[in-house]
Formats: sequence, structure tokens, C-alpha cells
Amino acid sequence: MTDHDLGFSGAGLGLRRGLLSELLQLDDGKLDFIELAPENWIGVGGSYGYQLRTAAERFPVVCHGLSLSIGGPAPLDLDLVERIRLFLREHDVQYYTEHLSYCSDEIGHLYELMPIPFTEEAASYVVNRIKQVQDLLGQRIAVENVSYYAAPGQQINELDFINHVIRESDCDLLLDVNNIYVNSVNFNYDPYAFISGIDFECVKYMHIAGHYKESEALLVDSHGSEVIDPVWDLLSFAYQRFGVQPTLLERDFNFPTIDILINEIGRIKRVQN
Repeated sequence: MTDHDLGFSGAGLGLRRGLLSELLQLDDGKLDFIELAPENWIGVGGSYGYQLRTAAERFPVVCHGLSLSIGGPAPLDLDLVERIRLFLREHDVQYYTEHLSYCSDEIGHLYELMPIPFTEEAASYVVNRIKQVQDLLGQRIAVENVSYYAAPGQQINELDFINHVIRESDCDLLLDVNNIYVNSVNFNYDPYAFISGIDFECVKYMHIAGHYKESEALLVDSHGSEVIDPVWDLLSFAYQRFGVQPTLLERDFNFPTIDILINEIGRIKRVQN
């Protein structure tokens, strides 16, 4: 897959149905793009479908999938991939991303993002599946480094696993800065060294979010609170390493007012400048 212009820049926000009306009323310049999970919007009609079309006409749209299960043992859901392909075309979506994890097995969906074993065999398996998805969609995709809380069957380290998958599949990395911070606390490693070790050319897009502090040694990637200062500092370092990339603020529940969310997006913009 050849490199390409993503068609968007700046700072964005994840689209939730409860935020649609307020987002459409924002002044120009407050928000640069929106991100949504296509599985939550494919086939949606009525007032929500109309608002989605209106939002897609105003803001560039990024799709961040939840159900592809790129590392799962079951065969790829080719029907889902085709429905995603049509959705991307319908709404002129320039960028599609997924999680470097799995969420289903031969029985069905697990409704959780599960860690892929850090092994060479698993890496090769995932590479082949990413290539297949890119061929079916007819475009380059990105996969996101995920938070995880156990590393079953680990044979190689997380950083080597990610670099191998991205390099061999010729896809992009969606760098989730908060996930790196969460994992660095939970598994006791240096997040700055981790970012420094990621292949320079592969990062085209970033996420930032809040998390829940269960204890001094356990953080949970919750997307339900404000971003903390150490994560902001890590974002700034990531920009120094990879250049300023489009960055999304993730907030999935426990929503504050839209003004507070826009203030956080404004902080992303300030760090970018």
C-alpha cells in the first residue's frame, strides 16, 4: 500500500449520538474532524442518519472499528468488511483504523478487546489478516496499540511485536498515547523509551484519553475522565518524535459539558502549535 494524504489534520472528537446536536452547533474552528465506529452507524436512518450525513458534510470523518477482531482465531468477517467498505464510500471517509487486538472467537463476540499473544507466530498471523483487509477495502488502514492487563504466552516484547506487524503488513500505526501510559504503569516500563522505539515512519494518527486509577500500580483505560498532565507531557514528546499528527480526544461516557470537551480539544491544539 502506498502512503497517502489523510485528508484531515488538527484535533478531533469521537462522535456519540448524545453529542450530535451540540457538535453541529459548534462555531467553525472549534473542531477539526470527528471519529466514529462504523458498526454503530451502518444502516442507521431517521433523524440520527440525517444528522450523521450533516456532520459528515461539515467535518472530515475517521472510522475507528470495534469488531474486526484482527487477531482473533475465527475467520475474518468478510461481510462486515464489505459493509464497512460501502460505509466509507458513502460518507467519503478517508481513513479507517482498528485495534491491534481481538474481540471474538469461533463462538461469537466477546464484547471486550483481548490481547494478542506477543509471539512471532501471532505477529505473522495478524500481518496476513491486515493485508487481506487492506486488499478488500482497497486502501491503507491503521491499527491501534491497545491497553492490556495480561500478556499470555509472551515470547517477544510488545514494542517488537508492534513494529513487526506494522512493518510487514505495510499499514499505519494509530498511536494511542494514553494506552502507552497505562501499560507503562501496569507493566513497569518507561513510556518515553517505548515511544522512542516505535518505527518513525509508521505513525500518522494519534489518540489521547483519560483513564481510571485503580491503585498506584493499576490503571484502567476507561475513556471516562479528563486527560492527566503526564499523558499531556507524553503527547508533546510523541509530537517531537513523529511530528504533529491529527489527534483525537476519546471520551466514551461520564460526559462533561460540551464546553469542557472543547477546552480539552483546544489544549490538543495548543500542544500541536
